[in-house]
Amino acid sequence: MKVVILCGGKGTRMSELTQDLPKPLVPVGEKPLIWHIMKLYHHYGFNDFVLLLGYKGDKIKEYFIDYAWKNHSFTLNTRSGEIQLKNKPENWTITLLDTGLETMTGSRIKQAEELIGKETFMLTYGDGLSDINLHELMKYHQEKGAIATVTGINKKSQFGTLTVNNGMAESFQEKTASEGLINGGFFVLNHEVFQYLQDDENCVFEQEPLMNLAKDGQLSVYEHNGFWTAIDTYKNVLEINEMWKQGKQLWKVWR
Repeated sequence: MKVVILCGGKGTRMSELTQDLPKPLVPVGEKPLIWHIMKLYHHYGFNDFVLLLGYKGDKIKEYFIDYAWKNHSFTLNTRSGEIQLKNKPENWTITLLDTGLETMTGSRIKQAEELIGKETFMLTYGDGLSDINLHELMKYHQEKGAIATVTGINKKSQFGTLTVNNGMAESFQEKTASEGLINGGFFVLNHEVFQYLQDDENCVFEQEPLMNLAKDGQLSVYEHNGFWTAIDTYKNVLEINEMWKQGKQLWKVWR
């Protein structure tokens, strides 16, 4: 099963860092944010990734091209140029898909349709950390039988708010200030979701597509009550790195 990660945003609310780096490469402890997200999926056996690139996507490409030798000890044969790694890198397959600099989230996802085919897939943002149990999320999605499942987080926030009845979304509103379940990302999506997405670059996944899925009774909500945070501002970066320094890595479910 493929894991699609939205990595194309400009991260303007943390411009202190994103002038030089795309948000997914912002450091959390010793590794970039995207690595922590991928390790969560890897922990649950999901190793086939599609990264939807936009702003400074070349930096993300460079990170993964150089990942093996930069992050592992190795022996170099200077005659042949052969490198033998001392430690095995993660068994990941990564497709890096350029989706445009100004493209909105729904349009980025739409561009992955050919890669996904008729399969169910997972989707998340390249700026969220959680200790969510992805096996339980998948099980819930299968039980509900809806086209889409979104993870709901109990939090007062500026993020999209979900009205839920018996595990199904009755409505979806983006960026309200009211208290309730918010869109925490960590989606499971059937291929029919592509019917709700437009080809033009202005399709915002969190607007008409999710609203229409809720209206059609096709958006189930998996409530996660554990750790979750979005790394949206420079302050968030400082906070999450302070947690790392103190050993409070609540999102780190892997060894």
